[in-house]
Amino acid sequence: PQWRFLVAQEVFDANFCAERLKALGDPHRLKIVNVLRYGELTVGDIAELLEAEVVTVSHHLKIMKYANLVEVRREGRFMYYRLHEDLQCTKGKGTRFLDLGCCRLEVPDPK
Repeated sequence: PQWRFLVAQEVFDANFCAERLKALGDPHRLKIVNVLRYGELTVGDIAELLEAEVVTVSHHLKIMKYANLVEVRREGRFMYYRLHEDLQCTKGKGTRFLDLGCCRLEVPDPK
């Protein structure tokens, strides 16, 4: 049947998408994504903004790095984290979108 051909042609990579969504499946990581939407920050900056322990933030950033959600840049003794260049953050009418490449997360602006 034709539907089999259409499914075979699908470019959706379920494993890739599942890994990214799993990495975002923690409130700490979603908060990290939220602060990194505004630009790159050090672990200490992120921890201060989120009122969290540096070791906790570092742990979550490591998971996010392996899921290709964040990139790291070293400057001297500091490591700067930013959202991966493949992620696209766009703003629509009253809403922010995070394009994961496989699906899109929508975060409404607070009222």
